[in-house]
Amino acid sequence: MSQQRTEMDQLQELVRLHRMGTGYREIARLLGISPNTERQYREMLAAEGLLAGAVDALPALAELKAAVVKHVGEKRTPQQTSSVEQWSETVQAMMIKEATPQAIYDCLRLEHHEFTGSLSAIKRLYARLRGTKAVEATDIAIPVVSAPGEIAQVDFGYVGKLYDPAQGVLRKAWVFVMVLTYSRHLFARVVFDQRVPTWMALHVEAFAHFGGVVETVVPDNLKAAVVRAAFGFTEQPALNRSYRELARHYGFKVDPAPPYSPEKKGGVESGVKYVKRNFFAPRNFADLHDANRRLEAWTAEVAGQRLHGTTHQRPLERFAIERAHLRALPPTPFECVQWKQATVHTDAQIEFERRLYPVPWRLMGKQVWVQATPTTIAVYWEDTRVATHQRNKPVPPEVYDQYLPDQRSPLRYRSQSFWIERAERLGDDVVAYVREVFGCDDVLSQLRTVQAVVTHLETFPIARAQAACRRAQYYGNYTYAGVRDILRQGLDREPLPVVVVPAATATERPRYGRRIDELLQLPLLKEDIDDAH
Repeated sequence: MSQQRTEMDQLQELVRLHRMGTGYREIARLLGISPNTERQYREMLAAEGLLAGAVDALPALAELKAAVVKHVGEKRTPQQTSSVEQWSETVQAMMIKEATPQAIYDCLRLEHHEFTGSLSAIKRLYARLRGTKAVEATDIAIPVVSAPGEIAQVDFGYVGKLYDPAQGVLRKAWVFVMVLTYSRHLFARVVFDQRVPTWMALHVEAFAHFGGVVETVVPDNLKAAVVRAAFGFTEQPALNRSYRELARHYGFKVDPAPPYSPEKKGGVESGVKYVKRNFFAPRNFADLHDANRRLEAWTAEVAGQRLHGTTHQRPLERFAIERAHLRALPPTPFECVQWKQATVHTDAQIEFERRLYPVPWRLMGKQVWVQATPTTIAVYWEDTRVATHQRNKPVPPEVYDQYLPDQRSPLRYRSQSFWIERAERLGDDVVAYVREVFGCDDVLSQLRTVQAVVTHLETFPIARAQAACRRAQYYGNYTYAGVRDILRQGLDREPLPVVVVPAATATERPRYGRRIDELLQLPLLKEDIDDAH
């Protein structure tokens, strides 16, 4: 019998032609099968008594199939038996857990040494088992019927590289599409990134384009909108805090599409494909501005005027009905608020857009929330604002010092003049001592020693600080440990030793001293140059 599958309707036609008296070879030619195949089927049907009868009373397809199965059976030919058939139950159990063919193959290869099959064989078995799986109610994609102004779907689509006139280079570009599910009217804009500020600004432009706001927006699970995807009904998606601010301002709800479920937002999926194929595919663009200018005209003149395949109406005609059902735009413009998590570094600062902003030092190593507006940066820890700074401006040193420990904030300053100025607040004795510390070594820097000494002296009364410096200077001790021990042991309260230097008088004669006249009376000894020395 021919390996080519013969359908039951062909066998029904074979019976009809036979009853009409058509020759065997002519029947084979008309049905497109070989004479041997025709003969084998004819003999099966004749054995079951199905060839005889009236032309207009043909046997049913099920009756023909039963006759063929009775004689041939449903046994597979040897070459159609899978080489991994013995693993079908194991593969099916893994498929229930949603394992992919590659994962199934890797598991069998590593954990079952007797497995000798190939990845291709596993893929074929996977496809066959999946095809025999009974259809369940959850497999059905139910078309969603939305009322005017109820739902809008949004998504990005990659459109290749475009020239960026601001940077003078080619960059990857994406098209943002928002589709109103009732009218199928769409808004599209080309951008170079999918960051949160861009995502927010595109929504603002889209609502302004439509002249109103829908009740619910269905975004994809991109990071700008949904921080953590909802993988089931038991888990709730964690919306990006920036997107929450936008939704609250415009008064719409957010219903993220489930991950790996493009059919749940089929309107915008097909909308993105339509924009890419109909607008971008046949055109070339000078730069980003040229693409957006032509895209806006195409949206109104082509996309809005086409007969939609689902609604069988023009999107702009249906949008004329939907516009009246959109919510009014807010009276105040939206100020883009961006939220981002940041880690407090060991220098008591967080990083946002490549700039550092100080926060209280006790939050070192903690995760904080950063709320960024166009002008300010606010840092929150456990819903409490702990720092506020001007955005994109250097933080003044005195402001940074407020967030550091009181005794350690001055350590940021490395100049001698700064520490001499701080020493002047403690008195002249401290200044004199600090200057000597700086000059006690012409090679080794004494900055750290001065920092430690001055910050330690600032914790004591000025009188004690000056006394400690006088004692350390008297004994030539230019170390932090020396000043610390003087204050710790209270030696600064002890008087310094008094050195008595006797005053010379006119009658006093030095012990070994001689008057000049005595020296002049001594005989001069002449030295003979020949004398031995």
